[in-house]
Amino acid sequence: MSAPTARKVSEHEARQVAEAAREQDWRKPSFAKELFLGRLRLDLIHPYPTSAPDDVQRGEEFLAKLRDFCETRIDSARIEREARIPDEVVNGLKELGALGMKIDTKYGGLGLTQVYYNKALALVGSANPALGALLSAHQSIGVPQPLKMFGTPEQKEKFLPRCARTDITAFLLTEPDVGSDPARLATSAVPDGDSYVLDGVKLWTTNGVVADLLVVMARVPRSEGHKGGITAFVVEAASPGITVENRNAFMGLRGLENGVTRFHQVRVPAENRIGPEGSGLKIALTTLNTGRLSLPAMCAGAGKWCLKIAREWSAAREQWGKPIARHEAVGSKISFIAATTFALEAILDLSSQMADEDRNDIRIEAALAKLYGSEMAWLMADELVQIRGGRGFETAASLAARGERAVPAEQMLRDLRINRIFEGSTEIMHLLIAREAVDAHLSVAGDLIDPEKDLKAKGAAAAKAGGFYARWLPQLVAGRGQLPTSYAEFGDLAPHLRYAERSARKLARATFMAMARWQGRMETKQVFLGRVVDIGAELFAISAACVRAEHLRRTGDNGRAAQQLADAFCRQSRIRVEELFTRLWSNTDDLDRRIVDGVLAGTYTWLEAGIVDPSGEGPWIADATPGPSEAENVHRPIR
Repeated sequence: MSAPTARKVSEHEARQVAEAAREQDWRKPSFAKELFLGRLRLDLIHPYPTSAPDDVQRGEEFLAKLRDFCETRIDSARIEREARIPDEVVNGLKELGALGMKIDTKYGGLGLTQVYYNKALALVGSANPALGALLSAHQSIGVPQPLKMFGTPEQKEKFLPRCARTDITAFLLTEPDVGSDPARLATSAVPDGDSYVLDGVKLWTTNGVVADLLVVMARVPRSEGHKGGITAFVVEAASPGITVENRNAFMGLRGLENGVTRFHQVRVPAENRIGPEGSGLKIALTTLNTGRLSLPAMCAGAGKWCLKIAREWSAAREQWGKPIARHEAVGSKISFIAATTFALEAILDLSSQMADEDRNDIRIEAALAKLYGSEMAWLMADELVQIRGGRGFETAASLAARGERAVPAEQMLRDLRINRIFEGSTEIMHLLIAREAVDAHLSVAGDLIDPEKDLKAKGAAAAKAGGFYARWLPQLVAGRGQLPTSYAEFGDLAPHLRYAERSARKLARATFMAMARWQGRMETKQVFLGRVVDIGAELFAISAACVRAEHLRRTGDNGRAAQQLADAFCRQSRIRVEELFTRLWSNTDDLDRRIVDGVLAGTYTWLEAGIVDPSGEGPWIADATPGPSEAENVHRPIR
């Protein structure tokens, strides 16, 4: 079998492609960016932003209809059993207008805010996570969002009404040998008159099996009159030459319509190109700035469900003369679930409100929400399974068969696992956020540590860096977090904000020390950078939890209970932060690298003795050579 056809690129070229795709400028303030620079800019998130009354009314009216639909029309057990969302459910969502939640009313959409869109996703995702994934993939990264941000008036008039009511869309970037390194992207789009001809194979195309419209990322070759580069196109899924070759199956999200899609000589009109040639990755990353909030929305919803089941089960189940919730070993898990759910909702709601206000740059906040939400939701679901014991490991169908409540705890654990991989794995999110977090440093000192720059450039960078650090470093010595009266308006939560302020300065100092120590090798210290990001995520969560609790106290809406939850979360979070700070400099990173070298060299193959490998035969990565499809087309539009 021939080898996959992904492009061979150097590490340097891969970095250049990724760097060119990111937004270079910061035109608006960013709370998270300031946090990584050692500044707790609470004024950017407090007083807590709120939605306009008309937006609230429209959103609440839709949520009421959606809740009724979820309760009466969605059979989650059937979706799990049949590994497919029934067509009548999808058509019902279409009739409800759920495909157009984020699309402007002038195109037939509902025009919901980001806040209410995310509330809707949390609600649908609690009914069945595969349904939440379908709606999210359609609106957060599918055709509507890129067209909303980058489409021409003609493209919006042509496609958005379809997306709002009838057409399901999908986003196609990943290839069999291309994941988070888009420089290797091999799918081509060759200009031919007033069209482009697409050839290539796309993998893990969520919604691709049932989609009517596709956003496809393909590489346009450079030629006369064509800048070339990775470019975005809107493609009709029923176009000749498109074959959905396989509907993929996963450990979770069994109803997910995710497949492998082959393009062979697919003709796409030039008018369907989104933005100029070469802007595809920038469009994708910009779309994800708010699109990433869909995953933490469903993670927050999962936390709410975990809390409900933990509360009901641990009160009903008795051991050694009292409900298991009264045993500390179980009670601590329930406290973690409750406090963390409050924090996840605070992060989600705050980030969504900021997205709606559009006065802040939330690229880091959205990325942190995705990273933190996916990791913490998985931990909460794992704790719920533990609380449920053997029943947590048993399927809902088996529980029902022997007469007990069909609680799908194990399904929740399986369904949530993908969120640590979807739309940027945790490891990639660490690197993406770390790059943004050190942007201020690289903008003034990047040439100083770049081995490819000459002495003249390094000299200029040294002068520039000297001025920046002469102003910045003194600011990290002392701050409001050292004053016992700071943030007094937050009452009992004030100490946590003082801790966040002190820790932000400490984190900025650690980042500077690391850059001074490793300089150009800083980008290779991925585990260190991951810990830096994780500390920033915890500090963002502490800030969001405190601000939301204070907002609820002022509005009289469960204020006292909210402050208790925020206090518990902040105390739990601070323990994690202190551990992460310790591990910045006290760790096994160097030893781990030596062990990896040994593993790859075969030094420890003796350790693998005594087992059999049940894996099947075949290549590690499927062949993606362009050409006509030899498979049956399993594409099935829902009408």
